[in-house]
Amino acid sequence: MADDRQEWLKTLSATAGESDKNWALTFCLSLCLGSFGADRFYLNSIGLGLLKLVSLGGLGVWWLLDILLLLFGKMRDGDGGLVARPF
Repeated sequence: MADDRQEWLKTLSATAGESDKNWALTFCLSLCLGSFGADRFYLNSIGLGLLKLVSLGGLGVWWLLDILLLLFGKMRDGDGGLVARPF
């Protein structure tokens, strides 16, 4: 079981490259319009963008979480690519 998990993680890290989306633009969209899902729409995560739109960013919780994900370099786009930080 542990070997399967290790193999899966190795495959995931090899196939999930960097996103072609701009980190600074994503951060600005998340900061200013994140409660409306604009950042998720930009990242081609349409379903998550719609959920953020109808819940107003999860009443602010999801909005804050997305900003933290961006700052810590853990935000992924709709294709699974990591949105690379410039620093």
